[in-house]
Amino acid sequence: MAKDGGCCHACATCLLCLYSCRWSPSKKGMKTSKCDCAWFFFLFCVCLFTLAWLYLALVTLNDFHLLNEFLFRKLEWWLDWSVVMLSGTATLVTYSSLLLVLALILQLCHQPLKIHWLHKVLLILTVLVVATAFVGLEIQWAEQWESAHIALQAVMQPEFPPPFQMTLPFSLPYKATGPFLHIGAVVGVTLLAWPVVDCFYRTSRSALGVLLLLLYLGIVIALYLAPLGIDSPCFMEHSQLPPKPALFGHRGAPMLAPENTLMSFQKALNCGVRVLETDVLVSADGVPFIMHDEKLTRTTNVEELFPTRARSNASSFSWSELQQLDAGSWFLQKYPFPTAQSFSSSEQATVHAQKILSLNQLLEEAARHNISVMFDLRPEEDPQYEYLVNVTVETILQSDIAPELILWLPKEFREQVKKQAPRFQQIYGRKRTNNETNELLHVNLPYQNLSSTEIREYRHDNISVNLYVVNAPWLFSILWCAGTSSVTTNACHVLQKMERPLWLLPPATYQMIWIVTNCVSLLLIGWVFLLLKKWSRRKESSGSDSDVLLTKIHSLLSE
Repeated sequence: MAKDGGCCHACATCLLCLYSCRWSPSKKGMKTSKCDCAWFFFLFCVCLFTLAWLYLALVTLNDFHLLNEFLFRKLEWWLDWSVVMLSGTATLVTYSSLLLVLALILQLCHQPLKIHWLHKVLLILTVLVVATAFVGLEIQWAEQWESAHIALQAVMQPEFPPPFQMTLPFSLPYKATGPFLHIGAVVGVTLLAWPVVDCFYRTSRSALGVLLLLLYLGIVIALYLAPLGIDSPCFMEHSQLPPKPALFGHRGAPMLAPENTLMSFQKALNCGVRVLETDVLVSADGVPFIMHDEKLTRTTNVEELFPTRARSNASSFSWSELQQLDAGSWFLQKYPFPTAQSFSSSEQATVHAQKILSLNQLLEEAARHNISVMFDLRPEEDPQYEYLVNVTVETILQSDIAPELILWLPKEFREQVKKQAPRFQQIYGRKRTNNETNELLHVNLPYQNLSSTEIREYRHDNISVNLYVVNAPWLFSILWCAGTSSVTTNACHVLQKMERPLWLLPPATYQMIWIVTNCVSLLLIGWVFLLLKKWSRRKESSGSDSDVLLTKIHSLLSE
């Protein structure tokens, strides 16, 4: 089959059609211009940009239920936005990655990189879409940057044995996925060796080719040295692994049943949770009840029974009115979690029968199983908040639950509560201060708010640390390795089954993986240099012989 520029004619035609919308390989003399090189570099940056967004999108899945709830309160329309986000992100990543692969193959086939204008428009739109997503995240959901830091950020440099110890002026941000991203990055730059070296030799070692080669080698060296700055709580011996964190059921088991219902709390108990975590409001007639949202539209059928009051605060309803509401059917209509779609007919009947739960009913269930209860008392900005605290404390003291099983979280009027119920366990929703006067024995914080170092320090000082809301196994693994005491979770049925962190590597083992990966990569890159150098010399020699032959033929013809 005829060859054209290093590729068969059919392959070159197909690639050019996809990348440049041209139906024939280039003729001699058509070369890649500086503008084409600029667009190739832009394509490469767009690909990295979309991959960064994909990584961040996957990290945010741990907390996406919060975004869904936030958007429902704004739009009053339920949708699992994670599906929309992941579908769009996957489309952009696939498009930019395939286009980059096409460009690299065309480069190897010695075809000019004449990208079509339609691709240029789509690449610019891709950048705008992803940039808008990053800006939106910063404005509405900035705490997710901390989640990304947990997945990436290093706490300290690892302690490698001599002679590998080295103090770097930088610390590469890795933690949960850093070791694996490093190996993937080394594999990626190794695969790029062929097109980079080929470009270097084809440009006859011009200034642009030398600059490209130096940039490539700089990236390779930086990646080879990256493990000197990589650290993770899960770099430890198996014997050093702390005990598995206890599980707190966030609103019960909301992935398995409608949140804050009796069915949800029973499912959580079946998962072996140590604490039932929830939220408490107080009805218009003074009955504390279980509800997270201050309005009833998301989790009840209030719009059907009380259409004129559907947007009113839940606390404006009496307990008898609240008892009329269906607190379960929404779970089968909106499918807040995929697990809701796999319910049997009997489970669906149980879901439809769920009602709003009173605090007293929850305390009875907890007392029956000797399980602790922790809750937020809402709304904190209520001018009669002291009354809400008093009613709630009175309800607890009149119930059958042991006071020691109450983990008191509300910070307002805490000293008053200590006097009324001295046997309550006080839980603090803040870090300790430098001049701490209170004895903090239990803290309850978002998982983004404590570093691994702080978790270890609290553990060393016998301070119990509960972090919320932790659903993803990778995040649970990192916090387990760091030594957190417990986590609040929606996914108790998933975390319950984990017998060990997803990965646990002794430092010496990772050091060996690092050295082997770098050596294999270095050998492959060196082989590519030698092979292409040999081919380049052969081509130059062949070209020189052809020139001599043509000169002799021209002389003979002249004679």
